[in-house]
Order: sequence, then structure tokens, then C-alpha cells
Amino acid sequence: MGMIRKNAGELPKTVIRDPALAPSGHQKIDWVRYNMPLLNGLEKEFQETKPFEGVKISLSVHLEAKTAYLCLVLAAGGAQMAVTGSNVLSTQDDVAAALAEDGIAVYALHGASEEEYRRHIEMALEHKPNIIIDDGGDLAGLLHTDRTDLAEELWGGCEETTTGVIRLKAMERQGVLKFPMVAVNDAKCKHLFDNRYGTGQSVMDSVMHNTNLVIASKKVVVAGYGWCGRGIAMRAAGLGAGVIVTEVDPVRAMEAKMDGYDVMKMDQAAELGDIFISSTGCCKIVTVDQMLKMKNRAILCNAGHFNCEIDMEGLEKAAVEKKETRKNIMGYKLLNGKWVNVIAEGRLVNIAASDGHPAEIMDMSFAVQALSALYVMEHRGEMENKVIDVSAEIDDLVAGRRLDAWGIEIDTLTEEQKEYLNSWDL
Repeated sequence: MGMIRKNAGELPKTVIRDPALAPSGHQKIDWVRYNMPLLNGLEKEFQETKPFEGVKISLSVHLEAKTAYLCLVLAAGGAQMAVTGSNVLSTQDDVAAALAEDGIAVYALHGASEEEYRRHIEMALEHKPNIIIDDGGDLAGLLHTDRTDLAEELWGGCEETTTGVIRLKAMERQGVLKFPMVAVNDAKCKHLFDNRYGTGQSVMDSVMHNTNLVIASKKVVVAGYGWCGRGIAMRAAGLGAGVIVTEVDPVRAMEAKMDGYDVMKMDQAAELGDIFISSTGCCKIVTVDQMLKMKNRAILCNAGHFNCEIDMEGLEKAAVEKKETRKNIMGYKLLNGKWVNVIAEGRLVNIAASDGHPAEIMDMSFAVQALSALYVMEHRGEMENKVIDVSAEIDDLVAGRRLDAWGIEIDTLTEEQKEYLNSWDL
């Protein structure tokens, strides 16, 4: 059971595991703060200008140190924050305790039941936000279904990840999206770096840490060749693995082939792979029938948002024996006598069983988030109920500040060059 602290009203101020964990959480937040110069700069600006004064923001993102710092930056700008996690295994209880100690309304427990998780999402929304910051679409989903009443004061929101943007665009196509949502994931300073370099490094780091096995010499099967899949394949190859890519998109499959990887169906790859990593945003990418073809002790993990990419429900039913083979790894014995090992219950391997993306990478993503939230506030009432692209100005600002932090200067176009590029009668 988590500890609940209440205000005078009925809604608890916080739902956290243990307030005594706060010092460890503060230590983690201090570490990432030192390594996130873009958020440092925004924090100073927000402290002076208070752009979010009186604005209510509800946030559901993987609740670890980098997310916590984003919350503190927004709070420094005057925002009234209500925070929960976006995955029952990615919440770090000490970080949640630190945020609560800093006066943030937090509703999150590591290892929460599905019922508890759903209630925490609802609690964050019961603050009746003006802006939501979502990761995977759980906040937006609840506001469109069971708790439409909590969207009364909502101006719009921001979505962090590919899976959430996919869900929102489906809602837009069907004409059911009730408020504008900025697709933060699609910003250049997010997906080109977070999805590729962040996912690539953090996924392979988690696989290595949790298995204590070498990557060199192994066959790593990467399902999906979007920006996340590209990053995973790149890092696996850099560690000496032979990489196999599975895809449904012919252009992406062709890209993977030209990038030097083997490309085939999952049915074929199942017999060859040692490590399987899904990164598609879709369901049943790895089925029980395919698991039956795998080598004994094959390792499976997921880098997509939801735990449906590996057919965990089918695996639970098909297994004749189940046991924890190592911390964060569950082994399943199949009817053919072979075992498969699944990391982090098939949930996001890089954050449910590790520390997530590097701080410097999330610095860019969360700078885009903070500025996109500001955009929603400044353009409230002007935007259609659609999925909105991040403005080029935000992307350029974040990129410029990242280069400044590295001490890098780049060229600028002269007036003559601008005129040349804008002319047709050369």
C-alpha cells in the first residue's frame, strides 16, 4: 500500500510509496539537473517570467528523475502540477517521494495494479487541467471515455511518444478528438534524437545490464525500423551483433537492407535470433507460434510503449512452467521443452527495467515539451481539435540551445545566399 496524504478536500494530495525515500530521489534529480542545460535555461527564464502562473497542468510520463525535473521546471514557471506515471514499472518511488516533498501533487506507485494505475491517472485529471502532458495517450484516452467531465477547463495538450501520436491521429481521422494535441514526438529535436539515439542506447544498456551477456556474436532481431528501431539496430550492430530487421513497410525494409542489415519475416527470424526486440507500436509482433521456433533460452524484450508487442497473454497460457530466471527476467517453458526469457514482463525494457534515456537526450525532448505546453497556453482557443505539429521555431530554438551548450557555432546564410535560394530565374 502507498502512503496517502490528503488536503482538506476529498482528493488526496499525494499517493506515494514512502516519504522517507525522498533523499534518494532528490539525489537522482540533482544528477540529471546538472546534465540538462536546456531545462536549466528554461527554469531560470520561467522563474523570472512565471508564464504558467495559475495554469493547471496534469502530466503522465514515466516518473523518474528526468521527468521530475521537467515537472519542477514547469512549477518554477507557476504551473500547478498534478503528476502520475505512464507505466506501472517505470515509476521510481524515491523520485515520486522527492517530488511530493517539493510540493507537487503526485499519484504514482512502482508496481501498481492495473486498477491502481487507472485510478492514479484519474486523480491527476481530477485537478481539471488546462493542459495535459501525455505519454502513450492514457490521459487523453480517459478524457474521451469515462471522464469527459474532467476536460471542462482543458485548452489542449502535448503527446510525448509515437504510440500516443498514433492513437491521437486515429481519433482525429474518426472525428472524435475533442481538443488539440501537439505531437511532441514528431518534432525533429525529439524523434531524430530521443527515439533514435536515446532508445538505441538505453535499450541495449538495459539488455546488457539485465542479462549480463555479451552482445557481440549474437543475432539481434529488431522488429520495426522506425526511428526507435533504427537506433536499436545501430547500437546492436555497433556492439558486434548480427542484426536482423523485420518490417511491414516496404520502404523501411529497403532502408534497413541498404543500411547493412538482414531483412526477413519474423517467422524466419524466429529460428535465427538470440535476442528479440520489438519497437513497432503494434500488437502481437512476436507470437507464441514464433516463440516455439526459437532457440532454447532466447531473450525477448519490448521497446514499444505498451506490453502487447510480445504476446504475453498467449505466452502465459501456453507456458507449462514459469520461473524468475534473473531479476527482471521471467522464464517460460513451452510445450516443446524450450525456454524463452522475457525482460520486464514485456513492458518498456529501457525504463521498466533500467533508467531510461540518457539525461542529455531527454533534455532536448523535455525542452520541446515545456515550450509546446507554452505554445498551447499562448494559442488557447485558436487551435482546431487536431494533432498539431511542433512549430519550426521551437525546433530551431531547442537545436540552437543544444549547440550552444556544446560550444558549437555554425554558419548563417548571407543575404546574397538567401536571395539565391529564393530565386528561380538564376
